[in-house]
Amino acid sequence: MSTEKVYSGSCFCGAVQLEVRGEPAAAGYCHCDSCRRWSAAPVNAFSLWKPESVKVTHGADNLGVYNKTERSYRKWCKTCGGHVFTEHPGFELIDVYAAVIPDYPFEPHLHVFYEETVLPLRDGLPKMADIPAQMGGSGKTLPE
Repeated sequence: MSTEKVYSGSCFCGAVQLEVRGEPAAAGYCHCDSCRRWSAAPVNAFSLWKPESVKVTHGADNLGVYNKTERSYRKWCKTCGGHVFTEHPGFELIDVYAAVIPDYPFEPHLHVFYEETVLPLRDGLPKMADIPAQMGGSGKTLPE
């Protein structure tokens, strides 16, 4: 019997449903201009999962996709327009927005693209200028 945790989520209307299994590779807050515009918010809470840990359980044919760049394929529900997740093929990770999986106990580890922030936060978490060096970023941290 598997003890792997499973969290369920959906788009705004429920037409697209998904599951994530296990633990995310990372979780935190993104302050980049693209995420802010996509989420219509000053900051986006992300949870990054290996592709094999994410499964659309209902409504896969109802997912729309938009990619401004090859780094991010943003998926949303064609019925309600609710954002569901973003595939990052270069990182081999999928960002399932924390708000989409309400039973997932979101525990952020860092802020990314903090150099672009419009909402400074003082929470004691590392503030990366862009992304960690192991993901191709500068690895530079910024003060709170």
